[in-house]
Amino acid sequence: MESLIVGSIARPPPCRSFPVAAEFPPLRTVKGSCIAVQVSRQRAWNILDMRVQRRLLVHHVGAGHERHAFHQSQNKKFVASAASEQPLESDPGAYHDNNPWKSVPDAFDAFYRFSRPHTVIGTALSIISVSLLAVERLSDLSPLFFTGVMEAIVAALLMNIYIVGLNQLFDIEIDKVNKPYLPLASGEYSVATGVAIVSSFAIMSFWLGGIVGSPPLFWALFISFVLGTAYSTNLPLLRWKRFAFIAAMCILAVRAVIVQIAFFLHMQTYVFRRPVVLSRPLIFATAFMSFFSVYSII
Repeated sequence: MESLIVGSIARPPPCRSFPVAAEFPPLRTVKGSCIAVQVSRQRAWNILDMRVQRRLLVHHVGAGHERHAFHQSQNKKFVASAASEQPLESDPGAYHDNNPWKSVPDAFDAFYRFSRPHTVIGTALSIISVSLLAVERLSDLSPLFFTGVMEAIVAALLMNIYIVGLNQLFDIEIDKVNKPYLPLASGEYSVATGVAIVSSFAIMSFWLGGIVGSPPLFWALFISFVLGTAYSTNLPLLRWKRFAFIAAMCILAVRAVIVQIAFFLHMQTYVFRRPVVLSRPLIFATAFMSFFSVYSII
């Protein structure tokens, strides 16, 4: 571009006066000769041309440095801005918070913690062991037996999740200190979500108990519902967990009496269609669980 600018400057005619020529030393030429004047003017023009090119070069270099500094500052701003944002490639799901492949295991983990798995496992094992007390001969281990056990386990686990979920709903502030990993305490679940889960599981438990049609199973679910609600609900004359003795009796009734006797009668009278008989193994299991419940409470 600069060469075009320099080339566009019109050179003076050869025999006209050129004021810059006075600044240079005289040449050894014949006085009045047009050739000497032309040489002097040509030399002056060359010097002027070099000065113009030097100034243009300096201007070009300075502009280049300014542009380089401007681009560097813009790059620094871009890098700083990019560093303050989410990483581009280190986390594939960083820009996709609603990624279903990521939300499914997270939702499962939150519900797993909400259901209090140690209570779920304990309830399932208790029902299986009590149901085996009703087996009198090897032929009793039939598909009918396993169907009756599964009906009892599923209905009881649904009610169990209702009870532990209700307890978390009324203990959010306490759990923020003692159990901050629980979904309601950590904020993963809202109160509305907790209420929806608790209500739906209680309804499903009673629905399944009614569909099965076993009176011992239905009464076991109903008594567990009443005691679990009274144990946690913060209403007048309720929230029995505030009183040590009443809370202990609630736990004892559910673990030692209801789980043992009610589910045994479910298998004995409803599944096997046998008369009510409180066998010695059942009495021993009830006494042992009563002692174990009192010991764990103390």
